[in-house]
Amino acid sequence: MMQMRQYQECDLESIVALANKAWREIRKMSRQALGDKIADVLNPQGDAVSKGEQVRAMALKSPENFMVCEDAGRVVGFIYFWMDQQSGVGEIGNNAADADCGLKGIGQMMYRAVLSHFKANGIKVACVSTGLDPAHERARKAYARAGFNKSLSSIRYYMDLSEYPQPQAE
Repeated sequence: MMQMRQYQECDLESIVALANKAWREIRKMSRQALGDKIADVLNPQGDAVSKGEQVRAMALKSPENFMVCEDAGRVVGFIYFWMDQQSGVGEIGNNAADADCGLKGIGQMMYRAVLSHFKANGIKVACVSTGLDPAHERARKAYARAGFNKSLSSIRYYMDLSEYPQPQAE
């Protein structure tokens, strides 16, 4: 039976592997959109492991901001979050569910657990950010199912500065 619990140090390699697997298509799309030069700067450890290493660093720094979903002793999902008590805003960060484990409802269970945690800690507004590209479509649908019903759109631009002309000396 699936259950949510606080992250433990022994979960680290499981969440790293889940992150790398879950971000595979996102990294592929990003590389296609941005090109190799920019993608290599953004992901110096390589597309296959960069998200996992980012998640590893976050878990080592702020383990209290992670929860995991487990089934029969196996980690099948993780979620990272943080709260700003002063502003009353809680944010869901990186999260992933093992799409190949055959279980349904992992994401929704994780979102409910974090949203309940926010509410119990006096948080008034919850937010989450995700991409507008096709690689993030499942995430957008999952957040909508969880009740996120207000949104702002944005765009992030990149520039390879090796293509930017050198300023002329005066």
